[in-house]
Amino acid sequence: MTPTPRTPLQAPEAARAMLAESVRRTSEQVVSLSHRLHASPETAWEEEKAARWTASLLDDFGYAVTPGVCELPTAFSARIGSGPLHVALCAEYDALPGLGHACGHNIIAASAVGAAAALARVADDLGLTVTVLGTPAEEGGGGKILMLERGAFEGVDVAMMVHPGPVDVAEAEPFAVAHLNVQFTGRAAHAAAYPEQGRNAADAFTVAQVGIGLLRQQLPATTRVHGLVTRGGEAPNAIPERTEGRWYVRASSLEELERIQPRVEACFRAGALASGCALEIEPESRPYSEFRNDAELLALYRRNALGLGRRFAAPDDPSARMNRASTDMGNVSRVVRALHPYIGVDSLPALNHQREFAAACAAPAADAALLDGALALALTAADLSACG
Repeated sequence: MTPTPRTPLQAPEAARAMLAESVRRTSEQVVSLSHRLHASPETAWEEEKAARWTASLLDDFGYAVTPGVCELPTAFSARIGSGPLHVALCAEYDALPGLGHACGHNIIAASAVGAAAALARVADDLGLTVTVLGTPAEEGGGGKILMLERGAFEGVDVAMMVHPGPVDVAEAEPFAVAHLNVQFTGRAAHAAAYPEQGRNAADAFTVAQVGIGLLRQQLPATTRVHGLVTRGGEAPNAIPERTEGRWYVRASSLEELERIQPRVEACFRAGALASGCALEIEPESRPYSEFRNDAELLALYRRNALGLGRRFAAPDDPSARMNRASTDMGNVSRVVRALHPYIGVDSLPALNHQREFAAACAAPAADAALLDGALALALTAADLSACG
């Protein structure tokens, strides 16, 4: 017999009003944190200022902060309350190399802090324990995966965060992804005088990329393969002895990824064979999983966001495809009930991972969005406690 779905409950109106008032009261500090992070972007594993600034504000809001958790210098944990329902808010704060906060992780961190500040006042009354986890290196480093393996999510019932995008999308549908560092090693030689003495490591990448391009027509529509050469040689009159690149392989699930990745790696082996070069392929992190949405959390968040005046994009809106971007929060969702919606910052035509999107993530519309995201997360946590 199929169980009847529960009707989502709401926290008492007094608690909801207190959460809204708290977000308003702390809005200046929270927005200031977002702008400060935005002005000082730090890439994966280098987020020293971001972690310190974010943790410091949580300390001001009464949280007990532990820096450097899980043997990761730029991770932290901050906790308040002692209730039976343990909610974790994930704060990402790493930037993209060369693009700054073009994915808006400044907004993610600030929204988490804003929600935490609001929940701090009512955590014990609602039966909550609230933990904010500073999670470094989402952009390719897999910080949450290491934190998951090292116990940061032990005892957590629910993990939540909100991610900026051009438009609002409630449901996350990220690809699973493998991050690969690829290196070819050949032999240098003068390109005019002694070309026959060389083994061209740049040619190895050319062959590999042609192979990948041809392979794509035989891959499922649910996959993506893309990358770039980060080192192509030293001088035009010297046959390149060493080349390096970074490549991502994406699929609808970890299971599909396991089937597709060996076919992509075979293209790199073909480049090595054709050029006479040696090949090294090293993972940059553990593979990121697809995301498993929790239906109850999704329904609660959707209702709260709509109540704040947010409007979700239609499923066929091309601007809504940010919800397919991979995240290490997917690995968390395989272990803990998780929520990862997207909140619009009114950036169109700019999209994530464009310089114009980075600029939009410190604009007034983004400030309003991060405060809406903070309140929607806080209300969702409160409602979940009411559901029992």
